[in-house]
Amino acid sequence: MNDTICAIATPPGGALGIIRVSGPQALSAVSTLCNVRCDSVAANTVHFTRIIDPHAAQHEPIDEAIITVFRAPHSYTGEDSVEISCHGSRYILNTVLELLVQQGCRMARPGEYTMRAYLNGKMDLSQAEAVADLIASANSATHRIAMSQLRGGISTELSRLREQLINLTSLLELELDFSDHEDLEFADRPELLALAQQTDNHITRLADSFHTGNALKNGIPVAIVGAPNVGKSTLLNALLGEERAIVSDIQGTTRDAIEDTILLGGITFRFIDTAGIRHTSDSVEQMGIERSIAAVQRAQIILMMTEPGVPYPDITVRNDQTLIRIENKTEHFQAKFGIGLDHLRQQLIDAAPKTSDSDVIVTNARHYEVLCRAHDHLKRVINGLQQQLSGDLLSEDLRLTIDTLAEITGGQITPNEVLGNIFKNFCVGK
Repeated sequence: MNDTICAIATPPGGALGIIRVSGPQALSAVSTLCNVRCDSVAANTVHFTRIIDPHAAQHEPIDEAIITVFRAPHSYTGEDSVEISCHGSRYILNTVLELLVQQGCRMARPGEYTMRAYLNGKMDLSQAEAVADLIASANSATHRIAMSQLRGGISTELSRLREQLINLTSLLELELDFSDHEDLEFADRPELLALAQQTDNHITRLADSFHTGNALKNGIPVAIVGAPNVGKSTLLNALLGEERAIVSDIQGTTRDAIEDTILLGGITFRFIDTAGIRHTSDSVEQMGIERSIAAVQRAQIILMMTEPGVPYPDITVRNDQTLIRIENKTEHFQAKFGIGLDHLRQQLIDAAPKTSDSDVIVTNARHYEVLCRAHDHLKRVINGLQQQLSGDLLSEDLRLTIDTLAEITGGQITPNEVLGNIFKNFCVGK
């Protein structure tokens, strides 16, 4: 990290644009383009300046700008940094970048600022990944979860787990080191087993929260199911406020699942309008019906529709799914399904997973995979304790559990290719 990087940190088309410069030459590079000596002003100060081309004969100003100066280690990256806020003209921004490159800077790669913040100890890896989630948050639920993770929610939980595992490891090591001293008492195996199971339950709770976190992040799946022509597509169009699905009196119009999302109560719902479920000899329609049944299995909420006097389709509903029954009654849409749209929207909100600022919810697939591996290692410890295996065998799996969990915060991650894979989907400038 001996080089200095620069990039536009704002989306194109705005009235203002911000260029971030970070690295050992950040202050001197920006100083050459303006009338402010960044390397001599106080840290965390803001200055008005004109941006000029130092190689131009007349030093005609390129723009008037505001620059903010940060000094290491008190900056986002932990390095000397400058943010240049100028007008959002693509020409101006590109010209300033070109001049910075001429001063020895290079263009930043996606996520490189946040990667430097992680490498410089400004945040752990889970917090760094939360930055990307915060930028991508599309509703209040995902924003709240990302902010919790950015403040160290996951890190705090993992710290508690690490303390529990180290305590368990210490008790086993003590048993190994002094096993030949008959006059010393150690924690008995039932006590160690209880501690291991308690820790494993903690890991399992975090892993299980991924089901909720993933739904909130990508949209809670809601399947609209029922026999043909009961109004499933009409309901979808009404909820979306647009003619998204074809509405027809002909049975079997919907041959495949149609998906779209809406925002209700700060939560994203992903609606799936499925093919009508019935017995049919049409092979194409049958494929749509099979996909409908599969959509029901993936859904967290099922809107089951029917006509008066017509039985509901035989659908297996799991305990973790919410079933809302809707009966199509009149020709007026607000009452057509025996339930007002506003009431239905509220029912959907009520059926959505509930989270609070204090909840730690896993939304990252990498974190979920790590937690599952840690659970597998600790499960072997639990089985070993139940089978009265020796402490040296148990200690190895305990060490693997601790090392595996450390991958979430980055304690054991150093290979550049691993970090590159994590940060590759970040936006440039962050």
